Amino acid sequence: MDYLHIKSLHIIFVVTWFAGLFYIVRLFIYHKEAEKKEDTARIILQEQYKLMEKRLWYIITWPSAIITIITAVGLLYLAPGYLSQSWMWVKLSFVATLIVYHLKCHQIFKKLQNNVCKYSTLQLRLWNEVATIILFSVVFLVVLKNAISWIWGVVGIVLVSVILMLMVRVYKKMRAKKSWDQTEETPKT
Repeated sequence: MDYLHIKSLHIIFVVTWFAGLFYIVRLFIYHKEAEKKEDTARIILQEQYKLMEKRLWYIITWPSAIITIITAVGLLYLAPGYLSQSWMWVKLSFVATLIVYHLKCHQIFKKLQNNVCKYSTLQLRLWNEVATIILFSVVFLVVLKNAISWIWGVVGIVLVSVILMLMVRVYKKMRAKKSWDQTEETPKT
């Protein structure tokens, strides 16, 4: 395989890795919310979420992470000059952060497989945004490739992060006012 084939595979598996990370935390949130349901619904929902989490985690997310890392090593082997560029080292630090994020998600996943989660749904919603921030950072860094541009990109990411956190808080307040999870009762006649 040549460089462009490996690069194509790398991009594809980065996308599927992030898709898995975005969706797994959403499933964690739904799994946690199921704790508030009555016993029968809670048991059914939590069993279904455990199955969905397990399939997503082991069939999509972990394989995508591994293939992304393997193709990244292959790309750096074929083009070692990138390692002499400062933006690449910054990108690799974001990738290291993403790996730590992935491993932390794995810990949460393992706990939820036993229906144990010490995090609130708000904390999980905020946790879900960490992958978004990393994705923004890496994309800006890879596209712009110079120190000044990526610094402005990171400033933008911080602003996006603040906006996302504010949106999470607004969403939480909206849910507190009117639960979207319950259907309206029909009037009694």
